[in-house]
Amino acid sequence: MKLSQLLEQIEYTCVQGGLDKEIKSVVYDSRKVTPDSLFLCIKGAVSDGHKYAKEVVEKGATVLVVQDEVEVPEEVTVIRVENTRYAMACISAAWFGHPAEKMKVIGITGTKGKTTTTYLVKSILENAGYKVGLIGTIEAIIGDEVIPAANTTPESYIVQEYFAKMAEAGCDCVVMEVSSQGLMLHRTAGFVFDFGIFTNIEPDHIGPNEHKDFDDYLHCKGLLFKQCKVGIVNADDEHVQQVLEGHTCTVETYGLHDNADLWAKDLKLVTGKGVLGIDYEVQGLMDFPVEIDLPGKFSVYNSLTAIAICRHFGVSEENIQKALRAAKVKGRIEMVKVSDEFTLMIDYAHNAMSLESLLTTLKEYKPKRLVCLFGCGGNRSKLRRYEMGEVSGKLADLTIITSDNPRNEEPQAIIDDIKIGIGKTDGKYVEIIDRKEAIAYAIHNGQPGDVIVLAGKGHEDYQEIKGKKYPMDERDLIRDILAGK
Repeated sequence: MKLSQLLEQIEYTCVQGGLDKEIKSVVYDSRKVTPDSLFLCIKGAVSDGHKYAKEVVEKGATVLVVQDEVEVPEEVTVIRVENTRYAMACISAAWFGHPAEKMKVIGITGTKGKTTTTYLVKSILENAGYKVGLIGTIEAIIGDEVIPAANTTPESYIVQEYFAKMAEAGCDCVVMEVSSQGLMLHRTAGFVFDFGIFTNIEPDHIGPNEHKDFDDYLHCKGLLFKQCKVGIVNADDEHVQQVLEGHTCTVETYGLHDNADLWAKDLKLVTGKGVLGIDYEVQGLMDFPVEIDLPGKFSVYNSLTAIAICRHFGVSEENIQKALRAAKVKGRIEMVKVSDEFTLMIDYAHNAMSLESLLTTLKEYKPKRLVCLFGCGGNRSKLRRYEMGEVSGKLADLTIITSDNPRNEEPQAIIDDIKIGIGKTDGKYVEIIDRKEAIAYAIHNGQPGDVIVLAGKGHEDYQEIKGKKYPMDERDLIRDILAGK
């Protein structure tokens, strides 16, 4: 592809060299440079691509896209832009032939609910006959291909590569999680979302390598609504107007009150054999009853979000109802049937905020006992351990403290930190370092009416110990325990 074609969507200065060059690859990793490459000098948290300018030229790169000065031979074309991350998104879109224009693209942002909502949308649309690609925290799904995720929102080049593969595989639409980091780092630049969704926002991802403060976090979430045609937002979130500030899209709302365009009423908690769910009535832009085998108010919001999106695809009420009843998201309040007498679920809750939200929701079902099994990651803040211990001690009737990903720390030391938090409460606990033994204890000691939560691992299928990842999927552990292994 001609360099001039790749640069059509960006403002730039040609510092040296010519634009009449044929480009054979677009690269942002110096290790992957081949002859006639265009190399993007990206400034990352760990390294700066500008430092590799001479090295990549020696490997055959003939064009460098930069935001700082570099010294390279005069026959090398140097393109200067304001922000190389933004340029990478636009150049990548052009390189792959603007694949987003061939499909409907749905972007979902928010502190909580992104993952569950993407799978609910995928389930509903596929049930209605659409072919749907997915990009998210757990994985990317392209037809029959499943690619484990490294980031919630991948680098822009990867996003465009996935889009191209999805279009080639015949996908009609794509649903993707859009993180605040992804928006801040321009990973979703270079195309326009057909639908941008806002679920909710709470203080999170604030720190040295993330957002400087909550206002910055809000601002970055709001960028989605300057890059989509239709914005669908949670009217009940107190920060929704700040998120929409300066928006350029048409706006629709959903929520639990009749001031929203689409709203839920008459919420009823449902308990069955080993299952917790909720029923409600959709009102406003659509009008029908909904049943979901997922517990709590946040499940109402997640399903309502999915309905608000799928309405635009002409999906029938029957298809929406059927898909929502069958929807299941790996590691997100995922019910695993082990008994008709009590309920067991796996959830990714791995910080105090998410654990408190989950346990508070489950207490509304008035279980005989609420049992919470969790550990905390090694090489991470001790504060998280204290906080999670305190939350579980306060809300659970029994806490089973075990190991999560100890990494380079001793599991017992992490457990001792968690116990400091539990010590601030009157909560009962047991400690069992081996996670499989801990899960076996929870199952074998389950009582009629109990709700047991295995928290922290969620979709993860490994345990990280001393720098190595070992296979460990809680679903496999449960199967082994039930089989007497």
